[in-house]
Amino acid sequence: MRPMNRGTPKLLYCLLPFAFCVLFSSTACMVGPKYQRPAAPVPPAYKETAPADWKEMQGWKPAQPSEGVKRGKWWEIYNDPELNALEEQVSISNQNVLAAEAQFREARYAVRIARSNLYPTVAVSPSIMNQKSVILGLSGFKSGALTAYDLPVDVSYQADIWGSIRHGVRASAETAQASVATLENAKLSYQAELAQDYFELRGTDGEKELLETTVKSYQDYLKLTQDRFNSGVASGSDVAQAQTQLNTARAQLIDYDVARAQYEHAIAVLAGKPPSELSVTSRPIKIVPPPVPVGVPSTLLERRPDIAATERQMAVANEEIGIAKAAYYPTLNLTGDAGVENSRFLRWINWPSRFWSVGPQAAETIFDAGRRRATLNQSLAAYDATVANYRQTVLTAFQQVEDNLAALRVLEDEAQAEDAAVKAAQNSLDISTYQYKAGTVNYLTVITEQAILLQDQVQAVSILTRRMSASVLLIEALGGGWDASTLPTLHEVAQGK
Repeated sequence: MRPMNRGTPKLLYCLLPFAFCVLFSSTACMVGPKYQRPAAPVPPAYKETAPADWKEMQGWKPAQPSEGVKRGKWWEIYNDPELNALEEQVSISNQNVLAAEAQFREARYAVRIARSNLYPTVAVSPSIMNQKSVILGLSGFKSGALTAYDLPVDVSYQADIWGSIRHGVRASAETAQASVATLENAKLSYQAELAQDYFELRGTDGEKELLETTVKSYQDYLKLTQDRFNSGVASGSDVAQAQTQLNTARAQLIDYDVARAQYEHAIAVLAGKPPSELSVTSRPIKIVPPPVPVGVPSTLLERRPDIAATERQMAVANEEIGIAKAAYYPTLNLTGDAGVENSRFLRWINWPSRFWSVGPQAAETIFDAGRRRATLNQSLAAYDATVANYRQTVLTAFQQVEDNLAALRVLEDEAQAEDAAVKAAQNSLDISTYQYKAGTVNYLTVITEQAILLQDQVQAVSILTRRMSASVLLIEALGGGWDASTLPTLHEVAQGK
């Protein structure tokens, strides 16, 4: 049994002020660098300008990020109810997004685990011990049995004098913030991918509708050649060429079903549904890319969730440096042990059965063969890597904005040129048809003009599809209306909000 300490109150009252002094002073000493966001290369303005049709809109001017693109529902800028309904499913049904959301919850609980180290640990371990002893006396050996009832309560606390635990708590909270940004980036990525697939599907519908019209036109031309052949003014080769042209167009028309089915299946999976449960109505694109507020380059750092995630990772790496530096200083542990102990159960909780012990313990590493210095240097190198990753992410973001601004500007000019080419090809076909009916040209001339017209028409639809995709990619590059101010604060993360 533990010895009974009769001087409990005096010693305890002496140690309590010391313990409180340690607790309050531990918040004052915190080693490690104070975090400041490193500078990133930010140009004063974008090299590429907005497309001409945006500038020509009445009252257009470089807008702020909050104008024109609804925060969180940027796809509504296209005014397409079917697209809106599909996009709403991404956040609640897409399995990759749900995985990212679970990772955020995991990071948030890690903050609570880290915060628990700031408080004492209390453990209780009751026990009942049967003992038997043999004693040599005057009358010989005597044996006796003894039962000990023990109820110890152990209290341990590591004083966070140098901030190692607080650095760990902040690192966990900043990791949770990075998880939030990663979650938002995953949502934006899959939402943008769905919108791209949606417009690609609509582009396929447009090309298919165009080819259906072309097939009907080719059927009329086949009848024309057959009538002329029956009248003896055309050769059998004209009929054969018209039939070949029609059959080729029909084969191309069937082939579009493969691409359309694949886009529809991809959209279903992005919306979190089996492909068999989703069908998208057939409808070509009827709009042009709406104006997107670009803003100034400096705002991009606050509008991209991937930039926010890498910035928070820098903050985490900075806390790791503080933890590594705190390892150079001694640690102070406060331990206490109290309880009751008796050989009789009914007297177990009597005050005379009490025991206690309390006291501080300091520990300092004298020699570790350079382990702490290597750990510190490793943390510094890891921080430098996060800085480089952050700056590279910023550069990539600017590149993506410039790329899609250029794509929209160039594709707009190309669309205008292609529209002129379609009109010219249609006029040329009309002339060739008139000449063929008059017998001044052979049917090969008509077929050539038909092929040119179809090629230009398909190219026009393809350019419009590319413009819509570039519009989606530009919105994604600009952050989709997201803003870093929506990130939870360190306090909110620590409180589980």
